[in-house]
Amino acid sequence: MPAPGTTAATGPDDHLLGSVGDWGPTVTPAGVFRLVPVHVERDLPCVGRWMNDPEVAAFWELAGPVSVTERHLRRQLVGDGHSVPCLGVLAGTPMSYWEIYRADLDPLARHYPARPHDTGVHLLLGQVADRGRGLGGLLLRAVADLVLGQRPSCARVVAEPDLRNTPSVAAFLSAGFRFSAEVDLPAKRAALMVRDRHLRDVL
Repeated sequence: MPAPGTTAATGPDDHLLGSVGDWGPTVTPAGVFRLVPVHVERDLPCVGRWMNDPEVAAFWELAGPVSVTERHLRRQLVGDGHSVPCLGVLAGTPMSYWEIYRADLDPLARHYPARPHDTGVHLLLGQVADRGRGLGGLLLRAVADLVLGQRPSCARVVAEPDLRNTPSVAAFLSAGFRFSAEVDLPAKRAALMVRDRHLRDVL
């Protein structure tokens, strides 16, 4: 079983997102960062603990027994590969959970004018100490750059944080995303955030 920080194949994602586990590390002001595709047997205790943090649970709604998180992860891992769950490993330490997904193939596409190969990101920071000090925005910028660098067909990276989650919206803005619209999704009213490839070096 691969250890966090090493690459791993996730299987069906190859034809939809490329092999996210092979995107490699990126250097950030906070240290070397890498996305590592989730392996349930290895990572479930960590991700399940994060999902039960009250600040996380308020927006992810995956609190409860570890089986709740397990179902959420396995649905992605055995699905069509349009969403890849990952750990974010910073300076060798797993510290965040990410979902990289094809927004144009996701139910989200029914709620905004999706374009082919739009790629979405979800993020949570696992440790309270990592929140509120700009780390989310820094890592969001790094991951958006990874997406645009590894997926030439993707013209923009999108996200849909809950409008009530002002720290998350602020993190996306600081990462070079622009506020595009408010969208009504089944479980929330969201801020549609967009990072355009052609503005990558400007914002």
